[in-house]
This record gives sequence, structure tokens and C-alpha cells, in this order.
Amino acid sequence: QVQLVESGGGLVQPGGSLRLSCAASRSIFSTKSIGWYRQAPGKERELVALINSGGSTNYADSVKGRFTISRDNAKNMVYLRMNSLKPEDTAVYYCNAVFFGYANAYWGQGTQVTVSS
Repeated sequence: QVQLVESGGGLVQPGGSLRLSCAASRSIFSTKSIGWYRQAPGKERELVALINSGGSTNYADSVKGRFTISRDNAKNMVYLRMNSLKPEDTAVYYCNAVFFGYANAYWGQGTQVTVSS
């Protein structure tokens, strides 16, 4: 079983920044993909940003140019740097990982991000 633990959420004013962290309980070197999703109240969970095994990144159009995903394989960590935050970024942010050889994707418990003045 793989554990993913997110941290770094909180309350921030519009235009502010946050960095989310996701700690994995096993090596992330063998991930097919790892990244972040979010779910706002009353909405479906959506992709925010992913890194695949080749190091390519994929971002939702709504966050391009503002958010940056990165990974540290040595520390089994994935980060999401969020700049120029908007109220519409308010959501619970979830870490997600898909490992080679495993049928299921793994999810963290989520961290709340609230953007409000």
C-alpha cells in the first residue's frame, strides 16, 4: 500500500502564493505519473498538473503560467507552486500517483486551499 500525504494548504489572499507538498511512502522513481487534482464544492474533481515518467508536464489551461509542478525523486516528494492565486482556485487539492505494475491509482487525503480577501 502506498501512502500520499499532502501539506501546505491554507488561506491566502488573491494574488498570493502557496506551495503544496506531497510526501510518498515509497519511491516515486517508478511512477507512471504523479501530480495534483482539485475539487471545488459542487464540482467534479479535475486535473491541475501532472508529471509523467519521462518528465513531461501537463497543466490545466486555467493554471498554465501560474502553477508549477516539480518532483524530488530522492526525497519522494512532489510539489505544486501556485502563484497569482485566484478565488476560483479555491478547492481541496489531492495528490495522485500511478505506479508502473500497479492497477490502481493512489490518492492522498487532500489539503484545503482557500483564496479569499
